[in-house]
Amino acid sequence: MYYRMFVVGRQVPLILLAIVLFANFFITQAKSPFKKEAFGKLADGRAVDIYTLTNRNGVEVRITNYGAAVVSLKAPDREGKFQDVVLGYDSLDGYLANAPYIGVVVGRYANRIAKGRFSLNGVEYKLAVNNGENHLHGGIVGFDKVLWNASEAKTMNGAALRLSYVSADGEEGYPGKLSASIVYTLTNLNELKVDYVATTSKDTVVNLTQHSYFNLAGQGNGDILGHNLMINADRFTPTDAGSIPTGEIRKVKGTPFDFTTPMRIGERINNSDEQLGFGKGYDHNFVLNGKNGALRRAARASDPASGRVMEVWTTEPGVQLYTGNFLDGKIGKDGKAYNYRYGFCLETQHFPDSPNQPKFPTTVLRRGASYRTTTVFKFSVQK
Repeated sequence: MYYRMFVVGRQVPLILLAIVLFANFFITQAKSPFKKEAFGKLADGRAVDIYTLTNRNGVEVRITNYGAAVVSLKAPDREGKFQDVVLGYDSLDGYLANAPYIGVVVGRYANRIAKGRFSLNGVEYKLAVNNGENHLHGGIVGFDKVLWNASEAKTMNGAALRLSYVSADGEEGYPGKLSASIVYTLTNLNELKVDYVATTSKDTVVNLTQHSYFNLAGQGNGDILGHNLMINADRFTPTDAGSIPTGEIRKVKGTPFDFTTPMRIGERINNSDEQLGFGKGYDHNFVLNGKNGALRRAARASDPASGRVMEVWTTEPGVQLYTGNFLDGKIGKDGKAYNYRYGFCLETQHFPDSPNQPKFPTTVLRRGASYRTTTVFKFSVQK
């Protein structure tokens, strides 16, 4: 028997309608903005996954729940050609051996704490020491080396991934059970939005950041010294030879640290400045202008050759510029070597060693309070 139905005043065979509906279903599935795939297994057998988020403009970000790492981020150039603009690894093995913190979230405390010690409420806490005599990026097994619980997050702004991890009381020496979560959202404005939330069972210190290395010319495609960079900061925090802040907040004017107007990253990086000598290039915290806690532009980077632009917006009081001074040629994605200064980081953060620096913005999280920060990486092109 041959059935017909009426659709918008016309007769359509049911079999044709079924074909259209099934086709629409499969097209929708193929264009799903959220996809989960296997990425490997840890030595104890736990499965590690990788998640792909896409937006309607074709921008794509891939994130693994091991270390909450951004594995790849594909953005267009001025001709509409997409390239991956973050350093990373093709497989889990690369992250398991990841010395330079490529792409991961670091914590409980991003950056350094002097001698791995701080006092809180009259009690001295001794942290794991993993950077000379200092504590770096959360210690020996920081948040970059743990498996986060992952799930799709429902948002109005785009495809999103929620990652959560509970850090035990005493882990790496920190007080309190810290419950942390991160939501990565890829918006249709070509923004990768990163929202951090944490609560604690005891007063503690916390400072989380995203540690992606960017190369707007494409990952593995040469050094980043020709990128132009603006940082919205009139001051920075100089360090000693061990990269621990001295406590001084110094004006950038008249120094190689003045990026208040766009400047090539490589323009002054080899100057005979003591601070550049200590960091072997830029590896310093900049004190952002504007109101702490308010979302404002922290930095703008651009690659003249491709036309790609990245703006960084944050609620944090500081941003660490790191210019890949210790990249040493290890092989990353697509068999490409990551040589000296082949990537730069803009790590939004509270200041290094804040628990020992009373004049710096506090990083203390009290029991019953919530740690909440937001950072946005926004991509565009200039003609």
